Amino acid sequence: MKYDVIVLGSGPGGYVTAIRASQLGLKTAVVEREALGGICLNWGCIPTKALLKSANVFEYIEHAEDYGISVATPKADFGGMVKRSRGVADGMSKGVQFLMKKNKIDVIMGTGKLLPGKQLEVTDEGGKKQSLHADHIIIATGARSRHLPSIPQDGKNIIGYREAMTLKTQPKRMVVVGSGAIGVEFAYFYNAIGTEVTVIEYQDRIVPVEDSDVSKQLEKSFKKTGIKVMTSSEVLSVKSKGSDQIVQVKTKKGEEAIACDVVLSAAGVVANIENIGLEDVGIVVDAGKVVVDDYYATNIPGYYAIGDCVPGPSLAHVASAEGITCVEKIAGHSPDPIDYGNIPGCTYCFPEVASVGMTEAQAQEAGHEVKVGKFPFSASGKASASGHKDGFVKLVFDAKYGELLGGHMIGANVTEMVAELVALRKLETTGHELIKTIHPHPTLSEAVMEAAAAAYGEVIHL
Repeated sequence: MKYDVIVLGSGPGGYVTAIRASQLGLKTAVVEREALGGICLNWGCIPTKALLKSANVFEYIEHAEDYGISVATPKADFGGMVKRSRGVADGMSKGVQFLMKKNKIDVIMGTGKLLPGKQLEVTDEGGKKQSLHADHIIIATGARSRHLPSIPQDGKNIIGYREAMTLKTQPKRMVVVGSGAIGVEFAYFYNAIGTEVTVIEYQDRIVPVEDSDVSKQLEKSFKKTGIKVMTSSEVLSVKSKGSDQIVQVKTKKGEEAIACDVVLSAAGVVANIENIGLEDVGIVVDAGKVVVDDYYATNIPGYYAIGDCVPGPSLAHVASAEGITCVEKIAGHSPDPIDYGNIPGCTYCFPEVASVGMTEAQAQEAGHEVKVGKFPFSASGKASASGHKDGFVKLVFDAKYGELLGGHMIGANVTEMVAELVALRKLETTGHELIKTIHPHPTLSEAVMEAAAAAYGEVIHL
């Protein structure tokens, strides 16, 4: 079968790429070995948000009295939460099937392998092989949980994110290794429903990619809810002792042993680039990622790669944007290359974390003289009314030109607020323009305006 475009993988990179290719009039197929929507939709972004929502609801009910409502003693139904989460994922996967049909995209289930001469061999579950041809083949194979040698995952005692959302029973004690987005989201979820949680982070602060003020606030909020946080700590080994897992941890003060029921390894992801034929075609790989140009072409004409298997942040929205840029270029359009300095990152624990651009430290390291404005949610009427006053908005401006260099937020619903900062930075809006942009009251979003005003000594509500 001959196509204009074949996409290998149907995650948020692959399926979005295929839809955009079809919109541009290209005959398109998607090859997928497991489930449409990939990890993000089936085992990552979407089902985790469903679990986190269950945790939110449970917490609301537990604190109902704070809102003048009395309810009987609530009980977390772990199995029910997992079941709802899977139902949400299945519904979304059916949504992607519909989009494939609507856009006349051929979906070919099976494992794909690249061959020279712009070919792709697909092997189905029964071992039957078929060969597909295309003018353009786009690799969108994503990534999987990184396995650390000191904590080998067995899917039972030491688990990855996938098992973490389908455990048969709720663990009483859990150790989470790694405090990036995956680690802190699961730490929040399990702690909220009553599991005793310890987070172990190798670096000197949790969510280490974020601004240091955000890290401090999240650690404070976590400790308040009973999560134990250990930073500058390294897991040396995990050994089973009866039904317990004994986690040996090296800290600044010496070694410590922590007993738990299950260990969640959340130390990042690694690209799925093995056994897909890269070597056979001669595609260059460096540091575990496929090497591509600004428009995602590899060194071999007709082969491209996007998403978690190329350098850059491993985020669903980045994969989608890369795929759209790639096929628009293939179709003869002139898309702008992606500005990797203006990509928002969101973490959905509680309080939520959202950021874009440079941290204060990065801006200073880059040689900028900065103006920094910070507005705490404790001074926000809407945050007080909603009962969630932890957190703040912090904005970093270039003192000379007024350019917004970075924005960092922690608090309730901040993941829904960060897009404003992305748009402001794209439009090169200055701090003074932001102060004069009238925000609605009472909202959490007006904290953005107030933080800008704070940077310039014009803040009203502090």
